[in-house]
Amino acid sequence: MFPLSDFLIYCFVTAYTPGANNLLSMSNAARLGFRRSFRFNLGITAGFFLVMAACAAFCSTLYALLPRVRIFLQLFGAAYMLYLAWKVWRSSSDFGAKGETASSFFAGMFLQFMNPKIYIYAITTLTLYILPLYQSFPALAAFVAVLTAIGASGSYAWALFGSAFCRLFARHEKAVNLIMALLLVYCAVSLFW
Repeated sequence: MFPLSDFLIYCFVTAYTPGANNLLSMSNAARLGFRRSFRFNLGITAGFFLVMAACAAFCSTLYALLPRVRIFLQLFGAAYMLYLAWKVWRSSSDFGAKGETASSFFAGMFLQFMNPKIYIYAITTLTLYILPLYQSFPALAAFVAVLTAIGASGSYAWALFGSAFCRLFARHEKAVNLIMALLLVYCAVSLFW
């Protein structure tokens, strides 16, 4: 029997905890507003789908290699998150500025291929919940769609939060940047727990 409640709890907790997607979505929406950051979030969704589909297609091979590859994914992911933390801390956000250009669709999509949280999310859900019970193409395609919808929903929620609190963020720019940078550092360190 499929453990639906466990599967959904894991998916939603993973999707809504701080990560590169969520923090950058919130930052973009706080600076530009939700509408102008929407293209970036669509890119996140498209990239999320591509990563989920690739992980579903190659999960059995990746799972066999995971013990040897895991440390490299963790080190790369942690270094990337620390780089993002540094960029967020050093940025001059100018929240809500009218002249800023929105982040592109392709920037959001490209981020997914460098985001280790998505690979860990995909591999974990596929190997622990899905593949033991479902191996057919239609079932895997349906789960890829579900994983994409749940995973990408977190970035939209964080973007809404960022746009709703734009004025508050503008008044406390350095504190907001510090908190977002520290959350990214936390994400990097938590890869090794």
